[in-house]
Amino acid sequence: MKLHKVKNGYRHPPGATFDSQGTNFSVFSRQATGAELLLYEGPESLEPYQTITLDPETNKTFVFWHVYVVGLKTGTCYTWRMSGPDDTEVSGCRFNPDKELLDPWSHAVVDNMWDRKLACLPGPSRGKTMRSMVTATDAYDWEGDKLLHHSPEEIIIYELHVGGFTRHESSGVRHPGTYSALIEKIPYLKELGINAVELLPVMAFDEQDVPDGPWQRGLKNFWGYSTHSFFCPHPGYCISPLQGTHLQEFRDMVKALHKAGIALILDVVFNHTAEGGIDGPLMNFKGFANGGFYHLDQKDRRRYRDYTGCGNTVNCNHPVVARYIVECLEFWVREMHVDGFRFDLASVLARGQDGESDYYAPVVWSIEFSRTLARTGLIAEAWDAGGLYQVGGFPGFRWAEWNGRYRDAIRQFIAGDISMTGEVATRLCGSSDLYEPSHRLPINSINFITCHDGFTLWDMVSYNEKHNELNGEDNRDGCDHNLSWNCGIEGETDDRPILSLRKKQAKNFMTTLLLSHGVPMILAGDEVLRSQKGNNNCYCQDNDLGWFDWNLVEQNRDMFDFVKALIAFRKRHPCLMRRRFVTGQKSKGMKLPDITWHGSKIGEPPWHAPHGEVLACTMAGSAQEEDLHIIFNMTDKMQVCEIPQTSLKSSWYRAIDTAAPPALDIMAKRKQEKANGKNCQVQPRSIVVLESRDA
Repeated sequence: MKLHKVKNGYRHPPGATFDSQGTNFSVFSRQATGAELLLYEGPESLEPYQTITLDPETNKTFVFWHVYVVGLKTGTCYTWRMSGPDDTEVSGCRFNPDKELLDPWSHAVVDNMWDRKLACLPGPSRGKTMRSMVTATDAYDWEGDKLLHHSPEEIIIYELHVGGFTRHESSGVRHPGTYSALIEKIPYLKELGINAVELLPVMAFDEQDVPDGPWQRGLKNFWGYSTHSFFCPHPGYCISPLQGTHLQEFRDMVKALHKAGIALILDVVFNHTAEGGIDGPLMNFKGFANGGFYHLDQKDRRRYRDYTGCGNTVNCNHPVVARYIVECLEFWVREMHVDGFRFDLASVLARGQDGESDYYAPVVWSIEFSRTLARTGLIAEAWDAGGLYQVGGFPGFRWAEWNGRYRDAIRQFIAGDISMTGEVATRLCGSSDLYEPSHRLPINSINFITCHDGFTLWDMVSYNEKHNELNGEDNRDGCDHNLSWNCGIEGETDDRPILSLRKKQAKNFMTTLLLSHGVPMILAGDEVLRSQKGNNNCYCQDNDLGWFDWNLVEQNRDMFDFVKALIAFRKRHPCLMRRRFVTGQKSKGMKLPDITWHGSKIGEPPWHAPHGEVLACTMAGSAQEEDLHIIFNMTDKMQVCEIPQTSLKSSWYRAIDTAAPPALDIMAKRKQEKANGKNCQVQPRSIVVLESRDA
């Protein structure tokens, strides 16, 4: 190929910026003494066709290395090589001119030549590297698409894995496991009633980043919590990644979701990267700014502080790193129309440069006050693997949190721990003990029973112990604290009474979740009772075990219909979607206090019952909706429960009964039966919901 002429270039913006005359390249590296830009004709080229050596006198401004390559077009692949000190014990630098590095601002990455094992060894990687690709970021017709701004209290979040959602042979899509395939499943999401999807990591990650045990079994990193390129959609979810279609294919998915009224939330992993610890490869950040980008042990700067359990921890509050993170989020909102973010192990963002908790962590507040992110949803997984647990106390005001306290309390309660009715009542009403003291709201609580990390809903009622042997780590991986109950038999069974109880328990979990104040999140597949056969850590299972089996939609149609009706029930009851905490007092336009608590007898809640009892409450509807009376009987006996008196014109109607057979477990208004008399029978381990309206 004809060699390109070069000019000095400019430092802003970082990354590769294409225009009609060529491409400008810029990367950050304060302590590097030299830089080379390697240009490849295509993703499969073994050798670069041109290597450009940058002059620190003319191609470096402050801490940025830059060069303008005349006539360089989109589709060209490139890497960087950086020279400098390799004195990890003193400066923490890991410069290695043998290693080719990805541009940290890449918008398209190809990994077809990548060999992680080789990259971890000394010496050149001999072409077995990932490569960045030059793209035009503004060449897309959004057709007037805008970000969605659903009211938080109205959101139903559905957590799904882009690949696993459609890779099963039963999915019936044209390109399984891709952004495009997800578009084909939008009608399913609409039918269920979902208005927000939360995608497991879709920023480019290293599928080869797994321990030796899974690697020897031919497994790979499936979930994607191993990011290396934060500005780039994952190439493994693209139809044509070698053609650099990453941005277009992702944007097509976003536009289609928005047309259906479905908001997009990304699960983002700024707490660690795919470069791992001391034995991990140099992919980008280690080779450009190891001592700034990562938390290093101050006594031995060869080693990485590990607050994530993944080998390294991003130094999120280093000034350059903090700015990198904010600019990245703003890119995904401004250029990719993403509506919100869920931050994995978010407490890492709240650690200062010394590794200690810092309520005024600059990156957290910069995200909070960014104008570009002003209407973007922010969700924190408010803990990390280093012991920093901040549920109810994560810095900031508008951050919502995955409410682990809600998850644990409801799991214990539905499993039969009826001594904790007081805490359960608090969780049902938005966890005021966690959020009200800091002037936050029920909508700051993301309520969930299950998520990708742990048992599925069906496994929650089928297993007492994890069964992760297929991961190749001798069942050591995964959480041991599941708070699950197998209903009497461990794992798969043909015992009909056990199966009936399990399905009822699954309905109890879903009903509780969708009757709770706060924002509910459903794990994909729980609505059709998807199982992982007791594996509570399917991070490496890119196979039937980790995929959504679409045959289940028909096999468990009764459960799908139940969850679909529950979501519709929630949406027509504003009293279940409150922005403010209940007070126990009457509000304007209400005939009753916003909530009144009971037990099996009216006005006698079981707060001080030594062994717990039935928990019940009456919620006042607005002027346009029915009052609700909800009874939770998690005892193993049928209970006869008093129900409140209504006006002479009104009666209670049975809307939900999780012990009833399919088609009768949740009833449309026109089919509901009147609850005659002063009492209501509630079967063991079941929930009954009554609606009050004029006869």
